[in-house]
Amino acid sequence: MTSADSSEGRENADRRGQRAYKEPGEPKEQRLGPVVRRRTQVQPGTTDQRLLDTAGPSDFIHQDPWRVMRIQSEFVEGFGALAELGPAVSVFGSARTPVESPEYEKGVRIGQALAEAGFAVITGGGPGAMEAANKGALEAGGTSVGLGIELPFEQGMNKYVDIGVNFRYFFVRKTMFVKYASGFVVLPGGLGTLDELFEALTLTQTKKVTRFPIVLCGTEYWKGLIDWVRDSVIATGKASPRDMDLLHVTDDMDEAIDLVTKEAGV
Repeated sequence: MTSADSSEGRENADRRGQRAYKEPGEPKEQRLGPVVRRRTQVQPGTTDQRLLDTAGPSDFIHQDPWRVMRIQSEFVEGFGALAELGPAVSVFGSARTPVESPEYEKGVRIGQALAEAGFAVITGGGPGAMEAANKGALEAGGTSVGLGIELPFEQGMNKYVDIGVNFRYFFVRKTMFVKYASGFVVLPGGLGTLDELFEALTLTQTKKVTRFPIVLCGTEYWKGLIDWVRDSVIATGKASPRDMDLLHVTDDMDEAIDLVTKEAGV
C-alpha cells in the first residue's frame, strides 16, 4: 500500500468518526456515547464492563448522572399518576395551621366548593391547610390529591388523600402543581407557600402558562405583601402595574371559588 493509499484510508476512517490509527504522541481519546474524553480524563475499561462488573464501589448512585435518572423517574411517575386527573385546582397554605383554627375551616370549605364545582383538589399532601383542603374535597365526593416532598422532618401524607405521590425534588413537584392545575388558591402560609405563589406569578407573568388565576384568601394576612409589591417592586419599575392584575385577594370564600373557577373553567 502506498503512502497516498494509507492517507486516504485514514481520512475515510476519520469521516466515519472511527479512528483506525493513532500517530505517535497523539493524545488518547475515548468516546462514551455522546461524551468524548481525552488525555487524563480517559476512564479505564468500557461502559459494558462497568455495568456487568459485580464488584466495585457503589458511590456512583450519589453522582449527578445517576441523579438525572432519579429526576426522570419522578417526572414519569408524576405524569403517570396524574395524566387522567381532569380539571384541578392547587390549594396552598401552611402545614402549621391548627385543626381548630378558622383558617383550617376555610380550607375545608374551599376543598368542598372546588369539588362541587367539578375540580379535583391538589395540595402538598401534608397537615394543616393542606389537610383541610383534601378533607373538604374528599367529603364532597371529589378527587383529593397530595403531592408530598421528602424533608428532614417527616410530615407524611394526610389521611384524606386519594392519590398521593411523594417527590425527592422540589422542582419536579412544583411542575406537577402547575401542569395539572388550572389555578391556585392560596391560604395563609409560610416560606413554602410563598415559593409556590411566586413560582405561579412568574410563570403567569412570562406567559409560560395561560388562563391561570391566582386567588389569595385573607386580606389582612396578605396586605403587607400586596403593599410591598405595589409600593416597592412596581413603584421602582421592577414590575409592571398590570402585574397586580395577576392576583386576586379576598376574604369571601364564595368569591374565591367564583374567581378561580370562572377563569379556569371546567
